[in-house]
Amino acid sequence: MTSAEGSHMEGVEMNGARTLFTSTAVEGAVARLGRLALPGRAAIDTPNYTSVASRGTLPHVTPDNMSKYVSPGPMYIALEDFVEKKQPPIYKFPVTRENRLHSFTGLPLESTTILAARRSQTVTTPTGNTAKSVTLFTSTGFRSLTVPEYVEATKQLKPDIIVPLADLLHISTAPPTKKLVRMVDRTEEWLDQFLEGTEPETDGARSSSVFAPVLAVEYPFQWSYLAHLAEEVRESLSGLAIYDTKLLADIIPNYAPLRELPRLSLDPPKTPQDVLKQIALGVDVCVLPFINTVSDSGVAFTFTFPAPDTLSAPLPLGVDMWSEEHATALEPLSHGCQCYTCTTHHRAYLRHLLNAKEMLGWSLLQIHNHHMMDRFFHGIRASLQNGTFVSAVQKFATIYETEFPIGTGERPRARGYHFKSEHGQEKINKSTWIDLDAALAAQTETEA
Repeated sequence: MTSAEGSHMEGVEMNGARTLFTSTAVEGAVARLGRLALPGRAAIDTPNYTSVASRGTLPHVTPDNMSKYVSPGPMYIALEDFVEKKQPPIYKFPVTRENRLHSFTGLPLESTTILAARRSQTVTTPTGNTAKSVTLFTSTGFRSLTVPEYVEATKQLKPDIIVPLADLLHISTAPPTKKLVRMVDRTEEWLDQFLEGTEPETDGARSSSVFAPVLAVEYPFQWSYLAHLAEEVRESLSGLAIYDTKLLADIIPNYAPLRELPRLSLDPPKTPQDVLKQIALGVDVCVLPFINTVSDSGVAFTFTFPAPDTLSAPLPLGVDMWSEEHATALEPLSHGCQCYTCTTHHRAYLRHLLNAKEMLGWSLLQIHNHHMMDRFFHGIRASLQNGTFVSAVQKFATIYETEFPIGTGERPRARGYHFKSEHGQEKINKSTWIDLDAALAAQTETEA
């Protein structure tokens, strides 16, 4: 099989679902080229990334505009976005487009859906998980989710990729040893229950490809669980969902049966430099919530990979579109960019939209920033193919700043999962109304 970049690859068909993942090693690097193919979806050339959805869709971009202006890449979706009621409305939605999840969200049929219980960047819940359930943060508060309920959600929604429940870290990032052991044991037990509950009635494949969770727990506490994945349930798995990518340094050399599986990173990077580090460790697909965050702040990506030759290093990773310097700038957001935003509009117009609080401004930023990430990963795959990845990573670290610029304007109204669950937290969204009587009285008093 041949990827978009032209490398010859040997294919391995996963028994756990109708999934085909092909990969080829890159000489002198742990990173690899590959292609992930699922029935009816656009093939995903790897390394690549997945966008993060809000209630099933890309923030600020409607599904029809996604089809027109954004590449049909995978979409990470959280079940806690939909289960605020005991009988979630999404379960009753009519199936009009292959499956209920695509029907409800309206996502392009070419886009691969990845469903997990919790959002990529979770809100800390008041209580941790129990022996039989995980705690979710929904739009109406907190609730628990059991394995049978998650199995039912999988059968109802039929996502392309499903990540089973995992007992993730709660408040402390360094809990006691007994807690760590219990987290791993629960995750193994929940995975076995999930696989049993989703076992196809016939000899056919599962309707969803199962990516087994690997916790952000030190390797000595997980070696038995990883052995269980490799030796006992490997035939039911289609991939791994890694919550701490540093563990790949132990997984890849020690568990040959897991080596051929695609690796999805659920360890959210904060910058392009972090993305490059994860790929160097062997990640195939990265979840990137920072795209939405940076777009919300009013910042447009300007970085490229490989980095350009320049004498003015370090270069910024993006440009603050709120800045006064763009008030009359008739240039694109990023020079050489061929996205819809850059070929149709200019910086002055986008700055005007942001200052006028027009949602179109954030929509255009999302389209641009996703296009820039597509170019970024295309450059990564090209460098892996021609053997320049390591040197290009070193050059990128030298040329670009280590953090995104801070947007100086107001972000759009915060959605529920932007809030924390801390007592006494101040409101993020400013009130859109004022007390006219009080304002008039204050003005009269001032004039007097």
